[in-house]
Amino acid sequence: MIGFEHPTIPVHHQYVVTATVPEVKALKKELAVIRDLEGSYYMRQERDGLLFGPYEKMEKMVLQDSWVRDGVPPGFGKELFESDLDRIMEHIEMAMEMVPVLKKADIINVVSGPITYTPDLLPMVGPHQGIRNYWTAIGFGYGVIHAGGIGKFLSDWIINREPPYDLIECDPSRYGKWTDVPFMCAKARESYGFNNVVGYPKEERFAGRPTSRTSGVYKLLKDKCSMGFHAGWEQPHWFYKPGDDTGYKPSFRRTNWFSSVGGECRLVMEKVGVIDLTPFGKFIVKGKDSLKLLNHLFANNMPKVGQTNISHMLTPAGRVFAEVTITQMTPGEFLLITGSGSELHDLRWIETEAAEGRYVVDINNVTDKIGVLGIAGPNSRKVLQKLTDEDMSDAGFKFLHCKNIQLAGVPVRAIRISYTGELGWELYIEQKNMAAVYQAMMEAGKDEGIDNFGTYAMASLRLEKGFRGWGAEMNCDTNPLEAGLDYFIKLNKPADFIGKAALQEIKGKGLKRKLSYLSVGTDDVDPEGNETIWHNGKVVGNTTSGAYSYSSQQSLAFGYLPLKLSSVGQQVEVELLGKKYPATVIQEPLVLTEPTRTRLAKKAKA
Repeated sequence: MIGFEHPTIPVHHQYVVTATVPEVKALKKELAVIRDLEGSYYMRQERDGLLFGPYEKMEKMVLQDSWVRDGVPPGFGKELFESDLDRIMEHIEMAMEMVPVLKKADIINVVSGPITYTPDLLPMVGPHQGIRNYWTAIGFGYGVIHAGGIGKFLSDWIINREPPYDLIECDPSRYGKWTDVPFMCAKARESYGFNNVVGYPKEERFAGRPTSRTSGVYKLLKDKCSMGFHAGWEQPHWFYKPGDDTGYKPSFRRTNWFSSVGGECRLVMEKVGVIDLTPFGKFIVKGKDSLKLLNHLFANNMPKVGQTNISHMLTPAGRVFAEVTITQMTPGEFLLITGSGSELHDLRWIETEAAEGRYVVDINNVTDKIGVLGIAGPNSRKVLQKLTDEDMSDAGFKFLHCKNIQLAGVPVRAIRISYTGELGWELYIEQKNMAAVYQAMMEAGKDEGIDNFGTYAMASLRLEKGFRGWGAEMNCDTNPLEAGLDYFIKLNKPADFIGKAALQEIKGKGLKRKLSYLSVGTDDVDPEGNETIWHNGKVVGNTTSGAYSYSSQQSLAFGYLPLKLSSVGQQVEVELLGKKYPATVIQEPLVLTEPTRTRLAKKAKA
């Protein structure tokens, strides 16, 4: 009706229903649902018998992909497909071994019908970027069981103008134009088999990759590193060195990337490293009302021309909807940078507010057009200075400032900022020129020890510096005050930004919990986030993210704790793989940022 094609695809799913099983009929209470990961099936009680449904391997499962190309046949409603027991026989045999009464049970029905899959198995729930007042609730592989929860979730969101809790995993805007039919088919085959498998930390799934979204340096880097998937993009997680055990080796414990990532952290701390940051979402907002709109959207003051800051969009209830880096490039023209997974999520919010407030602005999504290279480390200035006539000194190019420069003869928008917390710049370049700038930097930096680093190292370095991450330390379940973002929230700014009144009320009532910085006494396992925090035998909180600090050789985590347990020195426990490890609330940050170190050194010298 409106021209949208959602990335959903019908999959043939079969389940088997038995006649009455005497042992089941004799039970006093209903059986619990069984999920057998090895046998790849689920089983539950159906009246006095059993129902079980297998998930076949990738090579055996069947897609109804013709419906994606040609549409659902007219008149198809409650009809079913022809069953195929041979396709699921190995799973039936494994189920019989697990539940022996099945061997003697009579099969009375084999049901084969279409279920709708998205590429990652999760449904699409919420408003959709690109058109106002259009909401989705589709792609539910398990059907009616979600109806009550999703109905309540959506109705609350529609009425209150914000979600009742964070469910960004199901945001329909996590997909974009890169989600084409071949990708959908490949991911549906892969994901169907992932219904019953163990999920690992930092999990990667490789079907359908790469998509059309590759950066200007992808071909130069793809054979040198382990790539991760971020909103359709390929981005280096960590780089191989001679003698490394290469490739993707998932584990709940420290695995093959651990020592290499430590080397990348030392590279950035001691020399100079380059990282591909192209997956960032990038928008240009300009026009007569641009400043007015952004002051309405963001809790921070807007930066002056040629300057940059970090700002947050809040919900009406005062929760953190987004974290965005904002640069005012020319008067009234702003560059907004957000995380790869937040691109269309944030764009939808900005577009909606602009339309409803009738702001005269132009909003342009330049994510695919502009590539980004980050360069960081004490030698980064020396490398860049070799390639430009621009003064890159501390006085000539200050922290959180932006300039248009020529780098190796290529136009570059340079911002002095680094999410590693070290001396560094982000370089915004047209995709077609990325490779030339990258190669020029690598050549110019040979004497300075230049090399590549990936997102695993950046995650460790940002945690050492106490940097919060959106989607972890802050989201629609948290307010910025409990997340420790007070510095970025200007409650005294004249503009009545979204969430301001709610935040003033929250501040007046006082906080009940606080984001705390934890040192965790682990062995060969590190926190990832969402681990349980214990105190005196009771659950008191949860971690939000974690990593190993190579600088201090200890595991670190952020976690939310009740105020009474958030003081420095407080002892708690963090549960990892069923074991409770001792943890201590410590002063943050563990490592000072480069701008702070420089400022303190100047002060001491003075």
